[in-house]
Amino acid sequence: MDTRKNASFSFEQERKKIRRSFTIMVKTGGPICNLDCDYCYYLEKEALYPGKHPTLPFFKMPDNVLEKLIREYILSQPQEQIEFVWHGGEPALLGVEYFRKILDIQKKQADGKKILNAFQTNGTLIDEEWANFLAENHFLCGLSIDGPKKYHDNHRRYPNGKGSWDKAMECVKLFQKYGVEFNTMSVVNASNSKQPALVYNFLKSIGSRFMQFTPIVERIALDETEPLSIVDNRYSKATAVMNENVNATDWGNFLCRIFDIWVKKDVGTHFINYFDNTLAAYAGQQPSLCSMAEYCGCSLAIEHNGDTYCCDHFVFPEYNVGNIMTTPISEMAKSDKQLFFEQHKKDTLARQCQACEYLAACGGDCPKNRFVKNEDGEYISYLCEGFKMFFRHTRKHFEFMADELRHYRAPANIMNQKG
Repeated sequence: MDTRKNASFSFEQERKKIRRSFTIMVKTGGPICNLDCDYCYYLEKEALYPGKHPTLPFFKMPDNVLEKLIREYILSQPQEQIEFVWHGGEPALLGVEYFRKILDIQKKQADGKKILNAFQTNGTLIDEEWANFLAENHFLCGLSIDGPKKYHDNHRRYPNGKGSWDKAMECVKLFQKYGVEFNTMSVVNASNSKQPALVYNFLKSIGSRFMQFTPIVERIALDETEPLSIVDNRYSKATAVMNENVNATDWGNFLCRIFDIWVKKDVGTHFINYFDNTLAAYAGQQPSLCSMAEYCGCSLAIEHNGDTYCCDHFVFPEYNVGNIMTTPISEMAKSDKQLFFEQHKKDTLARQCQACEYLAACGGDCPKNRFVKNEDGEYISYLCEGFKMFFRHTRKHFEFMADELRHYRAPANIMNQKG
């Protein structure tokens, strides 16, 4: 028996009694989307609901579920500022009036707290009405865009095969016209990973100051009878990596090349998820990016019917922690199943990772990516060598910036350094 694991989970069982903050990612339209991106891990989740026609009317979150979700989430949060994340699929499919209703419910339930809304979109459905609504109501929008047209349209296509870049760029112009606050989410894949400078400079050119880069790492079950073809890291049968996956070397090179540009002229003006979190680690803070943190974050994914899962990347039956119509959301957030899921990231860390000099910054990566068996027979991240490449390349720079922070100086001072 592994007493270390039992001891740590006992601690988590005690912690669950404390009122805890958590986040939610709400799938008001389930997995339904107007695009058919070839690397998407979520489109096939419609298979979790057999018998439902895969169109929006059948996957639209009903009013009673929506009202209970909003009320309970606000009541469950100890802080005065509460953020809702509206995700998909494509949430814009539900229309502006649906989100006006969401705002009305939030206002009735706010109880003096400040409500913030984040909205993740592919941009293709954003028109003047949408842009005006998002701006007037101060939504923070995440726009999915993978770089210049060639690289975006390689993967982000409509079901008829047509690329979506032109419509995404129309969205950018509308966001700029109406003053919608937005950041960008770019999936780093087998093609755009080979053009890091091009991707970065493009994102800067469209006005993105906050960039989230997400490496695509997915495995496909070779058993065609599986209900879901994309599987999690615990799946033990034969698999193949998705063709669109970025490999470890290209991932490391992608981060390094963008860092080389950023560190010379963009520190303090442009913010990149992996750079910000690496700096936090060097400054002695826990990274907020869950893949780099010691434990998985408590960020529940809530499907259209109220089904709740441990994480957006683990929407599989075995990770279902309940349904908001039968179990209070705060109880699911501190359930043994959820706490075990969060702790499992640390408890299953390979000895190789535990001894690694970059552990504090890396955190062992997202558990879903840990399917490569090392010499000890333990599982490490598919991207391990890429992360090591990045941390080696940037170490002295992050050490300098962390030291600046400790002395109450700006990390941007690194741009004044020679060499």
